[in-house]
Amino acid sequence: MQKQRKPSGKSLRSLDYLNVFLADVRDGVGPYLSIYLKASANWNPAQIGMAMSASAIATVIAQTPAGALVDRLRQKRMLIVLAAVFVSIGCIAMGLFPNLPVVIGSQIMIGIAAAIFPPAITAITLGLVGHERLDRRVGRNETFNHTGNLLAATLAGLVGYFIARKAIFFLVAAMAVGSIISVRMIREREIDHELARGDGEEGEEGQEEDNEKPQQPYEGILQLLSDRQILFFTVAVVLFHFANAAMLPLVGQELAQGKGTSDTVYMSACIIVAQLVMIPVSNLAGRFAHTARKPIFLLGFAVLPIRGVLYTLSDNPYFLVSVQILDGIAGGIFGVLSVLMVADLTKGTGRFNVTQGMLNTAIGVGAGLSNVLAGFVVKSAGYNVGFLILAAIAVVALAVFWFCVPETKTGVNRKASHQTASGSH
Repeated sequence: MQKQRKPSGKSLRSLDYLNVFLADVRDGVGPYLSIYLKASANWNPAQIGMAMSASAIATVIAQTPAGALVDRLRQKRMLIVLAAVFVSIGCIAMGLFPNLPVVIGSQIMIGIAAAIFPPAITAITLGLVGHERLDRRVGRNETFNHTGNLLAATLAGLVGYFIARKAIFFLVAAMAVGSIISVRMIREREIDHELARGDGEEGEEGQEEDNEKPQQPYEGILQLLSDRQILFFTVAVVLFHFANAAMLPLVGQELAQGKGTSDTVYMSACIIVAQLVMIPVSNLAGRFAHTARKPIFLLGFAVLPIRGVLYTLSDNPYFLVSVQILDGIAGGIFGVLSVLMVADLTKGTGRFNVTQGMLNTAIGVGAGLSNVLAGFVVKSAGYNVGFLILAAIAVVALAVFWFCVPETKTGVNRKASHQTASGSH
């Protein structure tokens, strides 16, 4: 019988704060970069697409090694500190020197740092609370993360409008300082590092001898790719992000056409609307996912093609902002269910974080290709064609997930089933 872990209130509150501050740090300036480069530096859509994809390409290269690093190292809190420092340096450099070499170099630095955040935060969470409480805790993480995004978007809109667009870059640097303070407040001795990598038994917190057990070697990438459930799940996620990643930057570019400094206000409104929806959706997703994963995740996949088509109906700023309600539904569900399904698929294997790294590599592939494709399509055929192509890709993502990815919320021990399957060859 597994014991339920009981981490201290201080560590759990610090994890809440960490998710709030990292909301604005993990992706750098995100879609605001496209507005800044379009309106302040006069970059064309193809150049902007290259700049936006540079971070994603760097993440693709770094993500799986980052997951393996999180599996191997106990210094997970220090990894988050270093990544936050990298993001801060990159954002300040882009704000001060918005030329092609500096922007591309900074985006690469931010992309490498962004590879660390998802597996490190999730590993710390799993190491603190264990599998039995992971669904609600991940839902809580995402709730605070979206609250942080809401706060950051509001501040970004205000400083972009009343001060300057480049002030947004320095806002991210300030949030990075808050994330560093928060992660240092999480008690190291309460993190079960065996459990954090998807291995070991769940025990009581605060027992340092549990953290002194030698870690078992993690399974390799070829073994991950041989698992058909993980493979199809990864394909569905790649297609989802291929369709999703470029949509908001394209909306930002539309908003930046002839609207002066109000473009940052409209972009902030887009993000605020989505985050307001994500806050309750992520909380509810964590609660309902306790019994089943797939039906909830299907809803997240289904709203994406609808969103892409709606963007083609009008370029009215108020309409574009209202469509972000659908982004909030999809984003709130995806942030919770993707973590839970990976935890289900890797429970007992000791390869939770390296699998997360592989999944986030897939996300980076989808996001990078999305921005490159959308940039060139919009340049040659216009925004509506770009949105329709992204919507069509979203339909394919929905079909792959629906027909090829099974329900993962079961009592089956994945390590045992994997060994049985391997032995049958």
